[in-house]
Amino acid sequence: MKKSLLWLALLAASVPTLHGCAAVVVGGAATGVLIAEDRRKAGVYLEDQEIELRAMDRLRGAFGEKAASVSTVSYNHHVLVYGQVQDEASRAKATEIIKAIPNVVRVHNETTISGITSYTSDANDASITTKVKYRLSQSDKVSASHVKVVTEAAVVYLMGLVTREEAEAAGQVAAGTSGVVKVVKLFEYIN
Repeated sequence: MKKSLLWLALLAASVPTLHGCAAVVVGGAATGVLIAEDRRKAGVYLEDQEIELRAMDRLRGAFGEKAASVSTVSYNHHVLVYGQVQDEASRAKATEIIKAIPNVVRVHNETTISGITSYTSDANDASITTKVKYRLSQSDKVSASHVKVVTEAAVVYLMGLVTREEAEAAGQVAAGTSGVVKVVKLFEYIN
């Protein structure tokens, strides 16, 4: 299995060299390392990337520039939709758009009905995500590579394939991080 992952990582790293872009080569190699550390199968990892691209494309098609305030993350075919929408109809429409994408198993629509957040709020969210990821990397109870961290309006969303003990540890790490107002666990449990 590890040999297959190594070959997949090498393939992912070598394909971009056909276009001559060194930055993409490094990104491809990093993707290979991420796949090797991830509990998802390599094919699922890549399907999640495709789901995210399709989701954003379809949301832009449906909402135009308004889609800029909505984001998606797919983990093991479970999609988190977050950001701001204008009304409940837009919120429901976003869910239906994502559900129609092939391979999507579940949609967690955490969008809020409000105005677009400020750059300051976005920077704060990025800082919180970085702090949570760092603190997870220092934990001996859960691997940071098994937890996807997303922050929106100081609410931290945690996704991944984890044991119940790892989920508890990740939740405690996130909740104990400065600036976090709420933690939402969207994990799939492997035990």
